[in-house]
Amino acid sequence: MKPNIKNRNQWCATLLLMTVAFLAAGCVEHRVEYVPVYQSQPGYPAQPGYTYQPQSAYAPAPGSTPPDANSALVAPPAPEAAPATPAPMAEVAPPAPPVEVVPANPGPEYYWVPGYWTWNGGAWIWVRGSWTIRPWHGAIWIGGRWARHGHGWVWIGGRWR
Repeated sequence: MKPNIKNRNQWCATLLLMTVAFLAAGCVEHRVEYVPVYQSQPGYPAQPGYTYQPQSAYAPAPGSTPPDANSALVAPPAPEAAPATPAPMAEVAPPAPPVEVVPANPGPEYYWVPGYWTWNGGAWIWVRGSWTIRPWHGAIWIGGRWARHGHGWVWIGGRWR
């Protein structure tokens, strides 16, 4: 009896397809997810700046009466400048800022505010940068800086623009 070549080719093709299907089913997709690392900040003096306080579109303006059901929406008040704080004075120039590793952005509404040097009266202390929520869409942080003033250095605080 002579073997049937047609049946053998079909059997080989079936075996090949089953092998490919078996291998394809065993493939695993590897994904990498970057998770932000949150580190506690040291207890150094904070840089003067704007504090974000979300407000409802239905909140009444300060000093006014709450809106009734027929009134239009009340717009939130415009952001105010940070209260003036006495600027620290340093006798020596601040060192060059170190290279900061910026962690992953926690969300689209966050903005990276770089670190800065602060003077504690006898030594320079580095305050690390951090992610902060923008006070309004498109806000850009203008960082503070140390400027020469008389025989010392004075801090000029940062602001949102």
